[in-house]
Amino acid sequence: MFQFLLVIIYLAFISLGLPDALLGSAWSSMYTEFRVPISCIGVISTIIAIGTVVSSLQSDKLTRKFGTGKITAISVAMTAVALFGFSISHSFGLLCFWAIPYGLGAGSVDASLNNYVALHYTSRHMSWLHCMWGIGATIGPYMMGYTLMHGQNWNAGYQYISFLQIAFVVILFFSLPLWKNQKGSAEKHAILAGKTLPLKEVIQIPGTKEVMLCFFCYCALEQTAGLWASSYFTLFKGFSMETSAGYASMFFMGITIGRVLSGIISMKLSDLQMIRLGQGIIAVGILMMLLPVHEAVSLAGLLFIGLGCAPIYPCMIHATPSCFGADKSQAIIGVQMASAYVGTCLMPPLFGLIAKHINIVFLPVYLLIILLLMAMMHGALVRKTEKENAA
Repeated sequence: MFQFLLVIIYLAFISLGLPDALLGSAWSSMYTEFRVPISCIGVISTIIAIGTVVSSLQSDKLTRKFGTGKITAISVAMTAVALFGFSISHSFGLLCFWAIPYGLGAGSVDASLNNYVALHYTSRHMSWLHCMWGIGATIGPYMMGYTLMHGQNWNAGYQYISFLQIAFVVILFFSLPLWKNQKGSAEKHAILAGKTLPLKEVIQIPGTKEVMLCFFCYCALEQTAGLWASSYFTLFKGFSMETSAGYASMFFMGITIGRVLSGIISMKLSDLQMIRLGQGIIAVGILMMLLPVHEAVSLAGLLFIGLGCAPIYPCMIHATPSCFGADKSQAIIGVQMASAYVGTCLMPPLFGLIAKHINIVFLPVYLLIILLLMAMMHGALVRKTEKENAA
């Protein structure tokens, strides 16, 4: 039964990834229909991000009260409703409205499910489970690109994804008895020994500020690349909107392939080594996009950035219980997710202003600056937590 629950968690991670790249892959055709500036994609992503921040900060309290299974099922149901709402929207205002349940549904499930996996499974399982997220994030823009290329509009693409999400919701609700019977000793220890920590106390834990900045930078980089890649190739490289929507999936394909490989490599390397390896590969990918060479090299650079992103997020999460303790891990992961979505909220819209008022050509430079800040904060985190654990 425990292995069957693992399959359910795999499906839940696919459902988490499905909506994440849709907006970026469809925006080239959406903003012209609504007659709004291209930078308005930042408004939608900001609303979603604010919702996820709010729900992430409540994840410790909600998970202790309702359990991971119920939180997962209800949250995925909320995103399914929001996606269907997107599919029937014909105004920018309605998109903003449906972005609210979209964001609220994403935050709690992300924090709760990640903590559950960090407590119960090894690093390789964390990588492979996040690979499932990559599969979902790859399927989303691929289905949107396929829909656009075959003469249908973006509304149909959102509708197809919402139906698929609803199927996942049904499976998750039927799986609820499995979650009740599978509370391992690590989770029991975390629930019984720990307590719900207020935000002020969580932030005062040594290393928390540094890890929050790491997640801020990582998700800022990932979301900016995923959100703006399609527009970058359309407006700067001269690709068609339909072709660019398909190429945007290259980034998420890189993440997906990278997480399969990360699960294998993590059997030999530690979480710390995997994170540093990922940062190096991202740097190579960004440099490939910066070089004034053939289009294929830029596309390969986007794939490399995805490959580099692959181990960073799951390995940082998996290291949380060992760095901060199982009794504090849910609270720490909650603020990590909140910080991640603040990065999602602020940094892609900021680049939208750069693209609008300066030039979209600066996308690789923007990504490089975020990467350097992330590497600095991760180094500071390692030094501080090692000193604290040694004491």
